[in-house]
Amino acid sequence: MTPTAHVIGDPIAQSKSPLIHGFWLDKLGIPGVYETRHVTRENLSDYLLEMRENPDWVGCNVTMPHKRAVMYEMYDVDHKAEAAGAVNTVLSQEDGTLLGTNTDIDGFLEPLREELKKQHYFRMARIIGTGGAARAIVWALAEEGFTLVLAGRNPDKAQAILDGLAPDGEHHVIHLDHFAEPTDFAFDDREGCLDLVVNASPLGMTGNPSLKFDWSHAPPGSIAYDIVTSPADTPFLQAARAAGHETINGFAMLIGQAAFAFEKFFGVAPPREHDVELMEMLTQ
Repeated sequence: MTPTAHVIGDPIAQSKSPLIHGFWLDKLGIPGVYETRHVTRENLSDYLLEMRENPDWVGCNVTMPHKRAVMYEMYDVDHKAEAAGAVNTVLSQEDGTLLGTNTDIDGFLEPLREELKKQHYFRMARIIGTGGAARAIVWALAEEGFTLVLAGRNPDKAQAILDGLAPDGEHHVIHLDHFAEPTDFAFDDREGCLDLVVNASPLGMTGNPSLKFDWSHAPPGSIAYDIVTSPADTPFLQAARAAGHETINGFAMLIGQAAFAFEKFFGVAPPREHDVELMEMLTQ
C-alpha cells in the first residue's frame, strides 16, 4: 500500500500543497503520494465515491470553492469543522466512511500562538471575506476572545456568519467598500491591545481583483495577515509594512494547516525543522 492523498478544488493548478507534502515525504524518506485533482462542484460526489473504492487513498485537502459543499458528503464531521461550518480535510476511515475536519483553524492560529499567550486588555480583528476560510478564521478568533469586524460584499451574509459562529460577542458587520476609503478616526493608545487585519478573501490573488484597504483603518501596532499565497508578498502586505505594521503571509497558514493534515494522512509528524528551507522553495 502506498498512502495517497490529493488536494481538490476548482481551479487547482495554482495549489502549492503538493510541493509541501512532497517536500516532507522526501525529507522523511517514507512512501506516499500527494497530488492535485481538479474537481468541479458537479463531480464532487463522484470523486469521493471513486476514491472510497481505492484502498491506497487516505483522504484529501479541500480548497475553494468546496469547503462548504463537501460537508454534506461526509459520514461525520468533527467539532472544529462543525463549529466553523467548513471542511478543508477529508479523512478515509478504516470502515470506509469519510470524516471531515478543519485544519485551517490550527494552521491560521499557529503563527499567532506566541502573541496569543500574552494577556491583552482588548483584542480586535478586522476580517475581510465571507468564504470557507473566513468562516474558520471567524470561529478561531472568536474562541480566542477577539471582537470581530467582518467585511464583505454582502453584509447580510457576513451577519449570518457572525450570528452562526460567534453569537455571544459584540461583533460588527460592514461593507467591504468601507475600508477602501481613508478615515480620520483617531485611535486611542493601543498599548496592551492586540489588533489584527486579516484578508481571508481571494482578493489580491494572482488573476483576481486587488484588495482595496486603506491602512488608516488599522490602529498602530496592528498585525496584517493575508491568507493569499500567490503572490506571496501581496500589495496588501506591502502597504501594511509601509504603514509600519508587522505582516504574516499566506504561506504561514498554508504550511501550518498542511502540517496537521500531513500527520493525519501519513501517520507521522512532518519535519518542521526544515520550515525555512520549505518557505524559500515555495517563494522562488
